[in-house]
Amino acid sequence: MIAIIDYGMGNLRSVQKAFEFLGFDARVTDHKQDLNDASHIVLPGVGAFADAADCLNKSGLRGAMLSEINTGKPFLGICLGMQLLFDKSYENGEYDGLSLVPGEVVPFKVTGLKVPHMGWNNLIARDNMLFDSGGADKYVYFVHSYHAADVPEEYIIAEADYGYRFTAAVQKGNVFGLQFHPEKSGDVGLDMLRRFGGLS
Repeated sequence: MIAIIDYGMGNLRSVQKAFEFLGFDARVTDHKQDLNDASHIVLPGVGAFADAADCLNKSGLRGAMLSEINTGKPFLGICLGMQLLFDKSYENGEYDGLSLVPGEVVPFKVTGLKVPHMGWNNLIARDNMLFDSGGADKYVYFVHSYHAADVPEEYIIAEADYGYRFTAAVQKGNVFGLQFHPEKSGDVGLDMLRRFGGLS
């Protein structure tokens, strides 16, 4: 079972529907026992970093989630869920993240381009368990005003360009993060979710 963490924020149902379309048993949950029972865990997210971190802390889901990650279960953060993986964010202040992947979350500083970065963009991908390299055909859907920075090269599995290159996907061990929305990225995104669901 794939547990999709419900901490009061995020595009939970659309992620669940994508996994169900692929044939996986996916459950939206805020119960710690479900995280324990799950084979895979997904942390979606839409909204402000500080609010999301606060909700995870107050619900007790942060500790339960980290415990399950430490067992080696495949874990996927999507959009804001990816940003929470890093050490800190500078969104409307300075806030601590989960420190699962080194790095910090900073605002886009681009000239002549609209922020938020919204719409389809090409991935500059490396070979990984979630996708193959060769980004020419990997267009995915983004909606974000902040992005990860100062991420060690060894953990970056894809980048995208919006005025400059930024980190679009990461992996550290069993922890994966996608800044874009795979559930809104057509067959390319569904293939990534299929691969994640097949990890053991």
